[in-house]
Amino acid sequence: MKRGLTDLCYGFFSTLANPTRLAILEALSKSDMSVTQLANALGQEQSMVSHNLRPLERCKFIYFERRGKLKVYSLNRDTVETLFHAVENHAQNHCLFGGTCPYSH
Repeated sequence: MKRGLTDLCYGFFSTLANPTRLAILEALSKSDMSVTQLANALGQEQSMVSHNLRPLERCKFIYFERRGKLKVYSLNRDTVETLFHAVENHAQNHCLFGGTCPYSH
C-alpha cells in the first residue's frame, strides 16, 4: 500500500471511528434531521452532536441545507450506504462471531 493511501485511509477511518459519529450516520440513513432532532434521536446533548457533525461535514460524509435559521443534515448516501453495505457483507461472510465483534469494546 502506498504511503499516500495509508494516510488517506487513516483520515477516512479515524473520522468514522467514533460511536457518536456512526450513530449520527445511522440516524441520517433513516431521515434528514436537524441538530435538535439528532440529539433527541441519539439521547445526546446537542453540543456533543454538533461537535461530532463537524468532522463528518469536513469529510463530506454528510451534507447540510439551510432552511431559514435551521440546518438540516442529510447523508452522503453514495459513500455511506456503500460503506455500511461493505461492513454488513464482511460481518455476514467473514466474521467468526456472526457480526458481533468481541474486539469492538
